[in-house]
Amino acid sequence: MTARVTFLFALFLCLSSVALVVRAEDPYLFFTWNVTYGTISPLGVPQQGILINNQFPGPNINSTTNNNIVINVFNNLDEPLLFTWNGVQHRKNAWQDGMPGTTCPIQPGTNFTYHFQVKDQIGSYFYFPSTAFHRAAGGFGGLRVNSRLLIPVPFADPEDDYTVLIGDWYTKSHTTLKKILDGGRSINRPDGILMNGKSGNGTDKKEPLFTMMAGKTYRYRICNVGIKTSLNFRIQGHTMKLVEMDGSHTVQNTYQSLDIHVGQCLSVLVTADQTPKDYYMVASTRFLKEILSVTGLIRYENSNGPASPELPEGPTGIVWSLNQFRSFRWNLTASAARPNPQGSYHYGGINITRTIKIVNSASTVDGKLRYAINGVSHTNPDTPLKLAEYYEVPDKVFKYNLISDEPTAESETKITIAPNVLNATFRDFVEIIFENHEKSIQSWHLHGYSFFAVAIEPGKWTPEKRKTYNLLDAVSRHTIQVYPGCWAAIMLTFDNAGMWNLRSTLWERNYLGQQMYVSVLSPARSLRDEYNVPDNVELCGLVKGLPKPPPYTI
Repeated sequence: MTARVTFLFALFLCLSSVALVVRAEDPYLFFTWNVTYGTISPLGVPQQGILINNQFPGPNINSTTNNNIVINVFNNLDEPLLFTWNGVQHRKNAWQDGMPGTTCPIQPGTNFTYHFQVKDQIGSYFYFPSTAFHRAAGGFGGLRVNSRLLIPVPFADPEDDYTVLIGDWYTKSHTTLKKILDGGRSINRPDGILMNGKSGNGTDKKEPLFTMMAGKTYRYRICNVGIKTSLNFRIQGHTMKLVEMDGSHTVQNTYQSLDIHVGQCLSVLVTADQTPKDYYMVASTRFLKEILSVTGLIRYENSNGPASPELPEGPTGIVWSLNQFRSFRWNLTASAARPNPQGSYHYGGINITRTIKIVNSASTVDGKLRYAINGVSHTNPDTPLKLAEYYEVPDKVFKYNLISDEPTAESETKITIAPNVLNATFRDFVEIIFENHEKSIQSWHLHGYSFFAVAIEPGKWTPEKRKTYNLLDAVSRHTIQVYPGCWAAIMLTFDNAGMWNLRSTLWERNYLGQQMYVSVLSPARSLRDEYNVPDNVELCGLVKGLPKPPPYTI
């Protein structure tokens, strides 16, 4: 009997320890950010920038799938502040999205702790300040989500993993740019291009941004963190194998150069297979009459010579870009953040329940420039939209569905300024069409989701154009470009409850109204679908001082 009791007790302990392992929380990563102003001179002109822990750009966040990320942000600016996490889906948790439509901003001299999980995601992302026009002053940085060790990626581990943040830059301060926009004018073209906060114009003392060892392969995560301009990226003397795009593994085609539009991130593998010396990375503007460019050095170990002054030229025209987009394919044989193949979701066989057509427009209201979606130019109310909805006072803050699913002739010329919120049915499978009638390129980002980018084509969209859709292996991503005189189509399921921003990533247009929110409410009001408002969320506007509504339960 004693031996049997001992065996049963040991078995109980063993099973208990297994249960503890299964129920253990995913790992936590803790960060403290001190956000301040500081003098920076990325284009050789001293100006006020936004620093995080005295860094410009801000620190990289290096995480793994399902990690809990906890960031305590101390706002030492003289303005309210929010951070958003470009491409992070925040499943059931719009409260951590960091947009003015979801939470109250962090007031000067106070702090707020973000706590979110990079749930079932992999890939390359970035963060930036979403309030006012802070994005033009810095405060951005890389955010990578590595695959868990148990989940194989479709390529061998690289020798090293590098983040390349490219973007346009203005020498005017963000406050000056904001005044220009508030005065009814455009901020016009940027003054230069930056790569990891540097201009590559000789002020960087020819120090390399990255080093490579001959024969080794490296991963470069390239993100366009600018506010207005599409860029093309290339590396002198080297080809790039595309392996990931906005959080999805891709078919591994090889490219000489890649277009990266505002808000997008790509990962490429680069093999150091050239003569050991220095080589330039080059990023240059697309679709502008005057080409602006930036260079950054890659140095081979034991380099025996400087980089050639002859830089590889970038592409021209829209046709080249359209063809490159058509070459992007989802890797259907690779695992994603979960152990199932990422192509196992057959989106092409699902019936579309709703088609939403989005047309961007520009006009003047009371003599001032405004941008709009289907005739409505969004403005942020004092009470965040999500808080108004959660506290059941939305009718006092905004009206749902000011825009229709199909724009009218009037909506392209007449602009109404108001909070722009569209109701969506939970778990509906929808098609969204972006149609660009203007002469400049557009770039659109949807918070809270990835979508299937099934087509970009010239002309105007009609239902017959569905025949051109890629219904098999379109890349699942969060940002899509729309060329002048073209349309783009995306498909997705609204299965993430919350209030989610659909916006132009071009911050001038965003600031002046080219954005909207999609309200996705779960009828069950259940914790299975959406989290309750966090205890540490500050209340503002009409909900300040109101008692909390009954919490969601299972």
